[in-house]
Amino acid sequence: MTRIFLLEDDADICRLVSRSFESYSASVECFDLQAEFLRAVERDAPDLYLIDLSLPDGDGLNLLRHGTLPEGLPRIIVSGRGSISDRILGLEIGADDYIVKPFEPRELIARIRAVLRRSEGAARDTDDPSGQSFAFGDWTVDFDACVLTHKSGDQVELSSAEAELLQVFTKAPGRVLSRNQLLDATTGRSADPFDRSMDARISRLRRKLRDDPRSPKIIRTVYGAGYVFSASVLKTGET
Repeated sequence: MTRIFLLEDDADICRLVSRSFESYSASVECFDLQAEFLRAVERDAPDLYLIDLSLPDGDGLNLLRHGTLPEGLPRIIVSGRGSISDRILGLEIGADDYIVKPFEPRELIARIRAVLRRSEGAARDTDDPSGQSFAFGDWTVDFDACVLTHKSGDQVELSSAEAELLQVFTKAPGRVLSRNQLLDATTGRSADPFDRSMDARISRLRRKLRDDPRSPKIIRTVYGAGYVFSASVLKTGET
């Protein structure tokens, strides 16, 4: 059974989400305070987090911004703050999706299931299950573990969404990929897509790759066309 933690101080929304998943082999545990939510995460992390932003004891964005939650576990923001700037910020600091209240329960279920599928896909490459580690530039990436390792020995954890996006790039080095192609290959299309969501994910991945946003060497912007992964990619163990 899929376990979902919902950080939400509106009791009506908690009941709505819990009821919505009763027929989908998923359990929803609700928390209205960040402190008790974090204690539960530390005891036994769930399969996915749903996080509201406006909470009695602080802004839910801080849980993502400061790396408080374990990396690699999918997290979705569910908030009444629906401006483009809020959605872009949420994606930039680590959310796998952003759902604006009020929402249709069926859409919430579909979005959660899509994020869980992407999370599972990032942990294994079904086309090449034996080849999970790749080297490029100063980095080696282990897609099974969602970890980047720099030549200095430093390690950087990737979220499931970041690992999936990087995997798409490493499969197509030197090829220009449009925003639409990247959306189709990773997040998929929502009923209300907005181009800047992919820009936000690219920006976050560049930061982790130490790729200068003013003059990137790994993920270059091809203006009017999309992005290209410029580094040569070598599967670990190849010569």
